[in-house]
Amino acid sequence: MITTRVLPDVLLDIRRPHRMVERSLMVYRRNWIHLATGFLEPLFYLLSIRVGLSTLVGDVEVGGNLIPYEAFVAPGLMAASAMNGAVFDATMNIFFKWKHAKLYDSVVATPLTPGDIAVGEISFAVMRGLLYSTAFLVTMAVLGLVESPWMVMSIPIAVLIGFTFSSIGMACTTFMRSWADFEYVPALTLPLFLFSATFYPASSYGRWSFLLDISPLYHGVTLIRHANAGSFGWSSLGHAMVLVVLTLVGITIASRRMKTLLLS
Repeated sequence: MITTRVLPDVLLDIRRPHRMVERSLMVYRRNWIHLATGFLEPLFYLLSIRVGLSTLVGDVEVGGNLIPYEAFVAPGLMAASAMNGAVFDATMNIFFKWKHAKLYDSVVATPLTPGDIAVGEISFAVMRGLLYSTAFLVTMAVLGLVESPWMVMSIPIAVLIGFTFSSIGMACTTFMRSWADFEYVPALTLPLFLFSATFYPASSYGRWSFLLDISPLYHGVTLIRHANAGSFGWSSLGHAMVLVVLTLVGITIASRRMKTLLLS
């Protein structure tokens, strides 16, 4: 079949990933307070910028238009909210379920497949990132930082960002051997957060601006900025395709690693 040539065989063996999502929802029903923590960091950044730093920086030029600095930073922080929720759930939580709770060893004894585990856990991580980014969007609206009705498109963009980082995060988690390896997670996400044109226009990076293209967060930040400015174009499609490709690569690696490690 042509589908087996285009898609990895492990992705064609997905049957009931929603069962993993249902389990996670039942668990977090009693620990919902933990879902709020990842939203607070970018919120505090936004409030601190709005209170003090914005008056020092002044307006920023985006697409030929001058906008307040806090309105420039807010879409980037919304993208970071989607990243935070997805990465945390797709790394530390999955590692605990896998190595310590031995949850996945029990799951593969049921009709669920390793592909179900990977897609189900990635999907719940996306839901967590979507929760953070939606709450952040509401905050932006309350503070008057939404510049265009097209900002509603930031919700599906946040979902795409969540899929990208959760799939890559889970793929990386399958290679981790102990909790000490998780020192690499903030070592990677913090530079992404600070140096993905989140706080500065891409032009301010000078001759190093080409490095932004290797940052998944940069592509998400740019898409949400386009939504807030109401200025989608062919470049927006290019940024979206980068995230789609990274998502497919991450899901494929995570699914294959799960199959190898759980069924070997």
